Amino acid sequence: MQIHSLPARSDNYIFLLHDPQNHLAAVVDPSDAEPVLRYLSFLQADLIAIFNTHHHSDHVGGNTHLLQHFPQAVVYGGARDRGRIPGQQVFLEDGDRVTFADRLGTILFVPGHTYAHIAYYFPPVAAHDQGELFCGDTLFSGSCGRLFEGTPAQMVDSLTKLRGLPDHTRVWCAHEYTLKNLQFALTVDRENSDLQRYYESVQNARSHAQPTIPCWLSLEKRTNPFLRWDHPVLQAAVQSSDPIQTFARLRGLKDQF
Repeated sequence: MQIHSLPARSDNYIFLLHDPQNHLAAVVDPSDAEPVLRYLSFLQADLIAIFNTHHHSDHVGGNTHLLQHFPQAVVYGGARDRGRIPGQQVFLEDGDRVTFADRLGTILFVPGHTYAHIAYYFPPVAAHDQGELFCGDTLFSGSCGRLFEGTPAQMVDSLTKLRGLPDHTRVWCAHEYTLKNLQFALTVDRENSDLQRYYESVQNARSHAQPTIPCWLSLEKRTNPFLRWDHPVLQAAVQSSDPIQTFARLRGLKDQF
């Protein structure tokens, strides 16, 4: 399974999964159809699946147009998003499986950003391979999604689930927010040397218009304050020893940053 990252809108990423042997493709969170259609034409591939993480328009905006060109494509989304995702045909629960090319993916129910949010995790095929996590707006590099429909407790549970995945997992989050996220992270975790080095590398990448996604989960575990709500440094920064309250206060600070 090859993965191609397609920039869209001002800061979105659409992820195109490609099975070159069979000339087939799937797409994750198509905010717009045109970038997908252009790349499908370049690859000479047929679209057979649309994997949506949640119902927001900048993740499902291309569904209807893509289905006009590829009516055979199956639209997947969370079971609790019924009626909110255009063209949805498959309603996924936590622990369900999806397949594409040579990979079997597991569905993770990760509410918080929305009440129905899901993620798609494709574990490694072999011991030396990496896993692939398509997490929509639940986890970003250096941050997490805003809580539009969920609670801090739900988001902590969801991020705990993602944090528990193997270190050697590539995180394909749906927005290029990394630079600003790390600027905030440094305000609450300024002595973190891993975070300092990561910020410098991201500054360099963005100054050359290079993407920061995918990122490695191993690095996120060391640098992302929203995966470290139980760390004493972060708890001290917001004057709380309670993990959920620590997370909520961090999220509140980030919302105002």
